[in-house]
Amino acid sequence: MKKDTIHTRVRYAETDQMGVVYYGNYAQYFEMGRTEWLRKFGISYKWMEDNGILLPVIDLNVKFKQSACYDDLLTIKTELQKLPTVRIAFNYEIFNQKNELITTGSTTLVFVDKETKKPIMAPDYLLEKLKEIDFNS
Repeated sequence: MKKDTIHTRVRYAETDQMGVVYYGNYAQYFEMGRTEWLRKFGISYKWMEDNGILLPVIDLNVKFKQSACYDDLLTIKTELQKLPTVRIAFNYEIFNQKNELITTGSTTLVFVDKETKKPIMAPDYLLEKLKEIDFNS
């Protein structure tokens, strides 16, 4: 499963005075997508942190095609780019309720040892769960 889809509804607090989603909230939508993608493998950010691994974002890219507005039902598609090493990278597509593509983006995160704050290789327990994914399709 290199791809996953979740749904969320735009809340009033996520919009500006015009009822349009504030651009900074798209990073949160991407986070929702990747944390749920990871959870489908039985791993949560909290569990990883409790077990000594942090995952800070080191790169974020967003392309806006049209606006999301208050009360829109969004579909967030998250895709793992390739098998992780020290880094793990995702692509995202966000669609509105009319199935119109409104935003694309990507993030790169790095696996960091919680104690030393130094980059480390992706944990074996994650790599084991990902070994069946075909990254050529």
